[in-house]
This record gives sequence, structure tokens and C-alpha cells, in this order.
Amino acid sequence: MKCILIADDSALIRQGLRRMFEVRGWRVCAEAANGREAITHAQEFKPDIVVLDLAMPVMNGLDAGLAIKELLPTAHLILFTSHGHILGQEQVASFGFSALVSKNAGESIVAKAQSLLDTASRGSEMS
Repeated sequence: MKCILIADDSALIRQGLRRMFEVRGWRVCAEAANGREAITHAQEFKPDIVVLDLAMPVMNGLDAGLAIKELLPTAHLILFTSHGHILGQEQVASFGFSALVSKNAGESIVAKAQSLLDTASRGSEMS
């Protein structure tokens, strides 16, 4: 079963994302309220997808993404933020993220996560 880690400092956003993913058959293996918690949970649960908010206390999503990508190089990271307009896709990718999804288009996040897994799966079938 597909496993996802959701990290956002807003409990309301975490709950909404959890519902969106679980309705579509995903298992949310952990939630985190800051970047440091996200790293700890990623190390413990080894999720397929990690959704990280940009602006979180203790450690922001970009720094947490770098650390998680080091621990789990095959995990797909999605930066989920309302501040995406200040970051370019290349900058986001340089921190190890596979995708940038705006909180204004939050409903598209599940499709983006599925697309990342499908692409990875097709790539491993070709190997």
C-alpha cells in the first residue's frame, strides 16, 4: 500500500490532506508539525511520498527536504505551499523535490503524488 508522510504546521491542513489521500486508497503513515519531526518520521516509516510545507517552525520544508532526500533517496518529495511563486522549479528541484504544488490547487496533490509513483514504477519496469 502506498505510504505518505504529511508535514505542515497547520493541523487543519494535515487533516484535510489526510482525508484526500485516504479516500483514494493511500495510507498516511505519519504526520509532522515541523521539519525536524518530518525527518524523524521519514527515517522511521520510510514513506513513498513526503509532502512538506515550506514555512514551518523549527525547520522549514526545504531544509527538511534536503535531509530526507539524503536518508531516502528514492522517496518523492512534494513541496506544498502558498509561497510557490517565490521559488522556481529548478530551485525546488535543487533541494530534492520532485514537485511543487500550490495550496490554492490542493486538490491536485493526490494526482501529482500518483503520477510520481507511476513514473517511478514505469522506470523500474524498463530497467
